[in-house]
Amino acid sequence: MLIEPHHPQLSIVRQCELISLNRSSYYHSPCAVESEENLSYMRLIDEQYLRTPFYGSRQMTRCLAEQGYVVNRKRVQRLMRKMGLQATVPGPHTSRAHPAHKVYPYLLKDLQLDHANLVWSTDITYIPMHVGFMYLAAVIDWYSRYVIAWELSNTLDHLFCVSMLEEALDHAHPVIFNTDQGSQFTSTEFTACLLDRQILISMDGRGRALDNVFIERLWRTVKYEEIYLKDYQSVSQLYHCLAQYFDFYNHKRPHSALGGLTPAKVHAASAVSERFVS
Repeated sequence: MLIEPHHPQLSIVRQCELISLNRSSYYHSPCAVESEENLSYMRLIDEQYLRTPFYGSRQMTRCLAEQGYVVNRKRVQRLMRKMGLQATVPGPHTSRAHPAHKVYPYLLKDLQLDHANLVWSTDITYIPMHVGFMYLAAVIDWYSRYVIAWELSNTLDHLFCVSMLEEALDHAHPVIFNTDQGSQFTSTEFTACLLDRQILISMDGRGRALDNVFIERLWRTVKYEEIYLKDYQSVSQLYHCLAQYFDFYNHKRPHSALGGLTPAKVHAASAVSERFVS
């Protein structure tokens, strides 16, 4: 009751810090409004989507049928919409931008990545739990693959994305910030955080999830190395495990695309180089 989600000056993260409350305690319960059967379908859809992100609801329904599950396409469409999933090809979409929100052009085509804090991006993914599910958002630096901030929520409201963004911007500012066209990222509150700091906004083309390829790869890594190996009993456990995993990912896990170095080493070295040049 001490937390004000719509406080004009203090983010949820900062309010939790002021009263010594763990963020996972604020998001105290996962979403559990779906039946056990639907939750099992959502888990299957999520795993299949990582393997075939180009599957829309029609192909996903066929895939489930081949595995022996009797489920109609209308239900699959609804579940994919709830999970925030859409096929990575042009066509009808299950997730649409808010019609009143401004959509920005994609700025990253043929861009040469040569230092950290040039491009950051964000996205949201579905996290299955023993009972119910949560949503996870993260901000990643394209050059170093370093996860700058992350946040959990039991709804797809834009507030937890704004809270995460404010936390990330406390560390540094990118030149360009890239997102998809979801209403969480086109909201006035989210874009204002970037525009107020003169950060350029870039948005993926419709049906082009690979425009944000680095964070799509992050989700694949997190799910196969952490999420699908666990059966989280509570949000607190989920939060604790993710905190441990992202620390491992940033500081201990060698990254093949970085020549075997960790994201933290590449990010820190690039930041020192930038300061030296300036």
